[in-house]
Amino acid sequence: MSGGTDEGPRRVGRPRADQLRPYSGRPPREELLCAAAELFTVRGYAATTTRAVAERAGLRQATMYHYFGGKEELLAELLESTVTPSLVLSRRLLADGGRPAAHRLWELCRSDVMLLCGGPYDLGALYLLPELRGPRFTPFRRMRGELRDAYRALLHATSAGAELAGDSAGLTLRNDLVFGLIEGVMLIHRSDPGRPVAAFAEAAADAALRIAGVTPPSAPDPFPSLPGHPMPAGRGPSPGGAPVR
Repeated sequence: MSGGTDEGPRRVGRPRADQLRPYSGRPPREELLCAAAELFTVRGYAATTTRAVAERAGLRQATMYHYFGGKEELLAELLESTVTPSLVLSRRLLADGGRPAAHRLWELCRSDVMLLCGGPYDLGALYLLPELRGPRFTPFRRMRGELRDAYRALLHATSAGAELAGDSAGLTLRNDLVFGLIEGVMLIHRSDPGRPVAAFAEAAADAALRIAGVTPPSAPDPFPSLPGHPMPAGRGPSPGGAPVR
């Protein structure tokens, strides 16, 4: 492939210093995702070109097209990475009938906030892009819908859900409020990013359960954290390349 060597794609020769991040040793694909996450959230999606992404990653534009077909593919993969770890965890929590549903819902809320706020880039802001209505983002919309349904199923299994038996609209409304709070915490966290994320996540989970009408568990049983999805995310990429949603 043009621009490649036996050791992999070549980095851009003599790029401007302000275009390149320090060399991280990450594979080119991850480097491109990190660069896209930074530029999409700082400059804006519409204002970012594929050339800018490639240069920020220290790669030639032609090399970028070896990994991604364009901006839409970069954006779609970043967005899907913000949901995948929580979706996997939600399936495990739904299957874990040995613990109270309130504990499992709390753990999903807490883990989701940890994922959303644990990275340097506010990928959640990209959820508002009008481009997401396009067909390329159908898988992301489907995944996000499945995660919302998992929240609803856990809420339905709580005491508050039992009180709403027969009131499907009421249960849906309460679930939408919980899900909206969890996805909206990035705006709160952005106003004071110095807050410890773990404490912030626990407080957000407590608040979400109170909105749902559920008493937050005082000492929920720990649930093993899932490894990050193998791409940058922060719903952002972490500086070390390990994603966080």
